[in-house]
Amino acid sequence: QVRLAESGGGSVQTGGSLQLSCKTSGYIFRACEMGWYRQAPGKDRETVAILKDTGTPFYADSVQGRFTISQDYDKYSVYLHMQMLRTEDTAVYYCAALPPLTSDGGRYYGRCGVGYWGEGTQVTVSA
Repeated sequence: QVRLAESGGGSVQTGGSLQLSCKTSGYIFRACEMGWYRQAPGKDRETVAILKDTGTPFYADSVQGRFTISQDYDKYSVYLHMQMLRTEDTAVYYCAALPPLTSDGGRYYGRCGVGYWGEGTQVTVSA
């Protein structure tokens, strides 16, 4: 059963734009903290952007000012608009619905449980 359905990956040249979409269920959307993560070849998975349960966005320094995370409450969807793409943005991008972060850096394992991950979508940026 697919809990998170991603779409929008593809290939683009440096400086171009792409928008990723992630649709989930209403329960997961309301119970979890939605975010985007990525993993480049040979590297660890890293956080790209998160929408905290307060609605406040968090961005990795590497994408600050270039990427925008947003959500649609009616469609239970979260989006990642990426612009001014660089070759170093090439990676598999994952949508995730995770337990909310706590102030001490932990996670609150309530209704979200251990969270959910999408299957990933490839983003390739060429020079």
